[in-house]
Amino acid sequence: MSSSPAARPLDPIFSPRSIAVIGASRHRDSIGFALLHNLVVNEFNGTIFPVNPKAEVIHSLKTYPQIADIPDPIDLAIVMVPRDAVLGVVEECIEHGVKGLIVITAGFAEVDSAGAALEAQLAEKVRCAGVRMIGPNCMGVINTDESVRMEATFSPTPAERGTIGFVSQSGALGVAILNAAADLGIGLTQFVSMGNKTDVSGNDLLEHWEDDDATRVICMYLESFGNPRHFTTIAKRVGRKKPILVVKSGRTEEGARAATSHTGAIAGTDVTVSTFLRQCGVLRANTIEELFDTARALDRCPLPAGDRVGILTNAGGPAIMATDACVNLGLRIAELAQETRQELASCLPAEASVANPVDMIASAMPADYERSLACLLADPGVDMILAINVTPLLSHPTDVLDAIREGAREGPDKPVLAVMMATEEFYDEVLGRRDQPPVYRFPESAARALSQLNRYASWRRRPIDVPTPEFAVDDAQVSAILDPAPDGYLSAPQAVQVLELYGVPVAAWRQVSDRRGLRSAAEQLGYPVVIKAQVPTLVHKSDVGAVKVDISDPDDLDRAVDEIEASLRAADYKPEGYLIQEMVSGGVETIYGISNYPQFGPLLMFGLGGRYVEVLRDVRFGVTPLGPAEAETMVKGIRGYQLLEGVRGDPAADIECLIQVLLRIAQLAERHPRIQELDINPFLAAPDTAGSKALDVRIRVGDPVEDHRLWNR
Repeated sequence: MSSSPAARPLDPIFSPRSIAVIGASRHRDSIGFALLHNLVVNEFNGTIFPVNPKAEVIHSLKTYPQIADIPDPIDLAIVMVPRDAVLGVVEECIEHGVKGLIVITAGFAEVDSAGAALEAQLAEKVRCAGVRMIGPNCMGVINTDESVRMEATFSPTPAERGTIGFVSQSGALGVAILNAAADLGIGLTQFVSMGNKTDVSGNDLLEHWEDDDATRVICMYLESFGNPRHFTTIAKRVGRKKPILVVKSGRTEEGARAATSHTGAIAGTDVTVSTFLRQCGVLRANTIEELFDTARALDRCPLPAGDRVGILTNAGGPAIMATDACVNLGLRIAELAQETRQELASCLPAEASVANPVDMIASAMPADYERSLACLLADPGVDMILAINVTPLLSHPTDVLDAIREGAREGPDKPVLAVMMATEEFYDEVLGRRDQPPVYRFPESAARALSQLNRYASWRRRPIDVPTPEFAVDDAQVSAILDPAPDGYLSAPQAVQVLELYGVPVAAWRQVSDRRGLRSAAEQLGYPVVIKAQVPTLVHKSDVGAVKVDISDPDDLDRAVDEIEASLRAADYKPEGYLIQEMVSGGVETIYGISNYPQFGPLLMFGLGGRYVEVLRDVRFGVTPLGPAEAETMVKGIRGYQLLEGVRGDPAADIECLIQVLLRIAQLAERHPRIQELDINPFLAAPDTAGSKALDVRIRVGDPVEDHRLWNR
C-alpha cells in the first residue's frame, strides 16, 4: 500500500482491520452467504464479525445479533438487510463508530420514489456523520493487496493481484468484468462496484488511486457522470500521473433529434461525452474487451515518442491487415532508415522484405525475431513495434514470444506489442505472464491498443493549459438582454448585441421595422448590402428565401424585398421587420456554436461553416472551461484547416482571431446558462482581424440547465 491504514478518506473501506457482515447467512444460495464465504476462503487479513440475530455460528465464526453486541471496534460494515431496515442498521453502525460502509441492498432510487426518499435520508446520515459509503445497490469491493486480501463481493470469480484499479457502475456487469479479467490473466489492485453512487463516486475513486503506487492504470465502466466539472479537474490532474480508461454506455441520438441549432444537430449526446473525455485526457474504449486490450498495453509498455509504427512479421497477410488497421486509426507506417534495411538484409533470407512491414517469411526462427526486433527498435524513425507471428512449423510460439521479449529488452525503450496467431493451448500457457509484452490474437486489436497508447502519450506531451484570462465584458448588459427574454430565439438585433457586448466582431447592421426605412439604412451602411427578413418563428431563413445578398443599389433593394415578401407569403410567414447588413466577402466561412446539455453544461463547436455545415461536418468540439491551448487544438484540428492556412495563393486567415473568438464564446457560455443554443454561421475568417466578422447569429434561450458547477460529487 502507498499509505498506512486510515491515512486516506476511503481507507476504512479498502483497508479495514475489521469487518462486520450485517446480513450474513447460512443459506448457500444467498448473497449473505456468498459474500461472507468470499471473505473467508480468500483469507481476509483482519477480523470478521458476522451479524445475524437468528444464527450463533456461520462459517465457523461466532455470530452477533446486532452490531452493538460486537465488543471490538469495527472499521467497515457490509450491509445486506431488507431495504426498509437499512437506515436503522446504518444508524447503529454510526453509533458503534464505523467509518466505512458498503450497502449491498437494492431497491432505492433505481426502483421508485419511496426508494429515492430513503436513499436521500441515507445520504444525509452518512455525510453528517463523516462516514464514507459505497452503494447502495452494489456488489461490493475487492482489495488484492497481500496485507488486506479482501474479497468483499458476492462474485463467484476472485480477482488476481495486478496493477489495474477498476470501478464499475453496474453490479451485474462487474461480475462479467471479473470473469473477463480472470480469463485474460489480468490482475487488479482494487475493484469497486459503485451502485447508486450515493456517497462515494468515481471522482472519489480517482483521487483515491491518484497516489497509489500499486495502481498503474485506472479503468472505469460508467453509465452517468455525477459531477462532470469536478471530474474534469480531477481527471486532468490524475491523467498526468497515470492513464484513465473509460467505457461509457448510453449512446443515444434523441438529444440531437430534438436540437434546432447546427451545433446540437451535429453533436448529440455521445459526441458530447467523447469530447468531454478527450479534453480531460481520458481514453474512451467502445467495449470492455477493447478496454482490457488497451489497459494491458498501458500497464506493460512505455509511452511512444510519436505515431510511427514498425511492423515485423513472418506472414504477409496479417501484416497487411495490421497496416490497414494502423493507418485507419491515424497511425503512420514508419519509413525505415537505409542503415536499418541494410542490417535487416544482412541477417534475413534474400526472399525477405526489409521494407516496412518487415516480412521475414514463414521460415523465420525465434532468433530472427530477436535480431530483427532489436534492429527496428534502434531505428530513430520508429516509435513503436507490432510483432506478428503465425504459428510456425519449425518452432514453438512460446519460443517466438520469448525472443520478442528479449529483442524488446535489447533495443531502446519503446512499446512492443505481440500478435500471436496461435492455438488456445498457447494462450493458456502464457496467461498472466507479466514478463512478456502484451499479447493479442489479431492485428486489429493490437493496432487499437497502439492507437490509444499514442493518443495518451500525445496528450501527456501537451503542456498543461493555463486558465484563460477573463475578458472584460459588461455582463449586466448581456443579462439585461437574456434574462427577461421568453424561451425561444432572440430577435436578430438582440443576438447581434450579445456578440458585440462580448467583443465578437460583427458585420455592421441596421434594424428597420418596415420597408420605408430600408433605403435610408442601406445608404448609411453603403452598398452592397444584405437584407434579412425578421420572422420570430423562422429558424433557417435561407430555406424560404428570406435572405438576399449583394444588393447593389436602391432599385435592387426594392426588387429583393418584393421577392422576400412573396416567398414568405407562399410559406405562410409574415415579416416583422428587416435587418440590413454590410456585404462582406473574402475569407473562409467558419462556424461557432454552443449547445447546452443538462449533464455536462455547454458544448462548444468550431469548424467550416456555411450552408453545408451539417453535410460536411468538418467541426471540432470542446467543453468548458476551455483554455487557450485547447481552443487552438479545436481550431487547428478540423480536417479543412489547410483552407485557413491559405491554399493556391489565398492568404491565410487570422488564426489568433479565431482562437480569441472561441475563448470569448466559451466565457459567454459559462457566465450565461440561459443560452441553450448559439450558432454563429458564417463567421468570415479573413486574413486580418478587421475583416473577420460574424455574418449571422442565432441564440436560443431557456431555463438554465441544472447548474453543473454546484453538484456535490
